[in-house]
Amino acid sequence: MSVDQYKKEVGMMNLEKLIATREGISNATFPIPDKELLSRFEQLYTGAVNDVLREFCLLEQALPGRVKPLREYRTVAGFAFTVKSAPNVKIQGEMEFRTQMLDEMKEDAFIVWDTSRDEKATLWGGVMTATAKGKKLKAACVDGGIRDTHQILEADFPLFYEYRISNGSLGRCLITHYQIPIKIGDVTIKPGDIVLGDVDGVLVVPRDIAYDVLIRAEEIKENEKKIFGWVHAGESIHEITEKGGYF
Repeated sequence: MSVDQYKKEVGMMNLEKLIATREGISNATFPIPDKELLSRFEQLYTGAVNDVLREFCLLEQALPGRVKPLREYRTVAGFAFTVKSAPNVKIQGEMEFRTQMLDEMKEDAFIVWDTSRDEKATLWGGVMTATAKGKKLKAACVDGGIRDTHQILEADFPLFYEYRISNGSLGRCLITHYQIPIKIGDVTIKPGDIVLGDVDGVLVVPRDIAYDVLIRAEEIKENEKKIFGWVHAGESIHEITEKGGYF
């Protein structure tokens, strides 16, 4: 009996499609250079891009409100580099694995770190910030703790986080994976997705639709310029609505 016949006979679940959907990582390319794509996203803001994602029927792309900016940043955009860790007493092998992970971080990466809702450790500090700046990473988002905040501020590196505490991660939280699909709140983040961060938080744009989302968001930005002009000119709400404006 073949494997396929055996699966059919015993009624085994067919999970190939689910696995492909959940674990598949896009390597889609863009019709413009990567750096231009990121630069143009950085001329936008998360609210406008989020509205476009709604047009694409994607309503769960903003990371939870608990993830906040360390400063009131203008938009920063990068390619998702994902990290997964979890509370753990294990220490052996942690530093070697972290070194391997850092070696693989590339220029223009936006680190997105799923800590498995750890509440006691810091996963990002001064040395990580200096390393990220040296490798020309764009930003980092940690769904958990940070420390050495004064060093991060002095480095002027965009960082999004949940809480601050002086506890280090060794012996408290163990890095288990990197560059795999992760989930923070209701948002699935895959390596290579476009990640935007600004004063309103962090937003994830799936790689496969990133260019189309960019073009539409740029259209919205231009439309909003017109609406602001009508408002400043003193036109009534009815007049603005009649011309296609919105509030």
